[in-house]
Amino acid sequence: MGVERTIKEINERIKSGKAVVLTAEEVIEKVKEKGIEATAREVDVVTTGTFGPMCSSGVFLNFGHSSPRIKMQKVWLNNVPAYTGVAAVDAYIGATELPEDDPLNSDYPGEFRYGGGHVIEDLVARRPIRLKATAYGTDCYPRKEIETTITLDDINEAILFNPRNCYQNYNCAVNLSDRTIYTYMGTLKPNLGNANYSTSGQLSPLLKDPFFKTIGVGTRIFLGGGIGYVAWNGTQHFPSILKDENGNELCAAGGTLAVIGDLKKMSPKWLVGTSFRGYGATLTVGIGIPIPILNEEILYYAAKTDDELFAPIVDYSDAYPNRKPGNLGYVSYARLKSGKINVLGKDVPTAPLSSYPKAREIAYILKEWIIKRDFLLSEPVEALPNPHSGIKGKVLN
Repeated sequence: MGVERTIKEINERIKSGKAVVLTAEEVIEKVKEKGIEATAREVDVVTTGTFGPMCSSGVFLNFGHSSPRIKMQKVWLNNVPAYTGVAAVDAYIGATELPEDDPLNSDYPGEFRYGGGHVIEDLVARRPIRLKATAYGTDCYPRKEIETTITLDDINEAILFNPRNCYQNYNCAVNLSDRTIYTYMGTLKPNLGNANYSTSGQLSPLLKDPFFKTIGVGTRIFLGGGIGYVAWNGTQHFPSILKDENGNELCAAGGTLAVIGDLKKMSPKWLVGTSFRGYGATLTVGIGIPIPILNEEILYYAAKTDDELFAPIVDYSDAYPNRKPGNLGYVSYARLKSGKINVLGKDVPTAPLSSYPKAREIAYILKEWIIKRDFLLSEPVEALPNPHSGIKGKVLN
C-alpha cells in the first residue's frame, strides 16, 4: 500500500511535535538516499521559497477619518498616486505606480525610480510617509484637502493584496537584436550579451506542486515575513506543461497566485521596493508555501531537482511581444545557475533577478515555524485551475 495521509493528520503531528519537515532542498537529498516510497513514509511537509520582483502587488489602506471628514478623490503617498475609487478614506497603492512627474520614456532609460513598491517598503519599515489628498466636498464629507505625515501604525488597516504573485516558471530572457533593451527582466545586452531568469528552480513553490494538488484557495503561506493566504488564482493564471520538440513533458508553467495578508505583521526584509532601469518600479516579495506530503505522487514532484526543471528561452527584442515562448528552446535551472548557457551556438552569461539564498532562507524560516508549532497547514476550500483545465489567455489586438 502506498502512503496516504491527510492535512488534518499532518496538523495533529505538528501539534504533537512529531512532524518531520524538510525544505525542498533537503527532501531532494533524502529521496536520493532512501527513494520516493521510504521518504514519503517519513516526511510530512516540504517547505519552499521564492524571493523576486512581483509587479502585480499592492496594498489596500484605510487612513481613518479626519475632522472634518473628507471623501478622498485623489491621493498621493510620497508623491506617488494611489487609487481611490473604493470608499471615502480607502486607497490602493500599486507596486509599479510612479510619480506623475516621473520622466520615464522610451528615449531616456533612466536610473533609480521611486515608486509604489518603495512606498510599500517605507510603510512596512515604519518610515514617515507624506499623505496628500484632495476632494470635491459633499454634505457628509465637506473637507476638500488634507496634507499630513503618517506611518503604518497611524492608520486603521493595511492589507497587502497582490493579484499576481509567485509566477510558476518565468522565461529566460535574451536579446537577439543589435541594441540594448530595457525590460522587467532587467537590462538585456545586444547580440545575446546576457540571459536573465527569475525563478528559484527547485525551491520554487509552484514548481513543487505543478498540478495544484495541495495549493488552493485558503492555503496558509509565508508572505512578506508574516502569515498570508492564497486568496484566488492569480491574474494571467494559464497553467500548462512545457514540452520539448518530441512532445516529452519538461516542466509546468503559467500558474500564478493572488495572495493576501496583514502588512502590519510583515517585514521590510521581505518586501523590498525595486527599480528596473528603463522599466520603472516594482516590489520584490518573499513567499514560502508548505507542501503537505499526502502521497508519493506529491513527493515525486516536490523532490524534482534543478536538472529536471526547465525554463523557456525567449528573445525579448521580438518574440516576446508576439507570444512565442520557448522559441529558442528550453534550458534547465541547473544550467542557468551554472552561470552560462549555450544559445544558438554562443555561450551566454546568466544572472538571476530573484535571490536563491533568500528563497532558501524563507524555506528554512517556514520549516522552523512549523516545527515550533507556530504554523499549521490549512485545507484549501477550493481547488485552483490546473494544467489539465484547458485555460487559455486572451490577447488584445
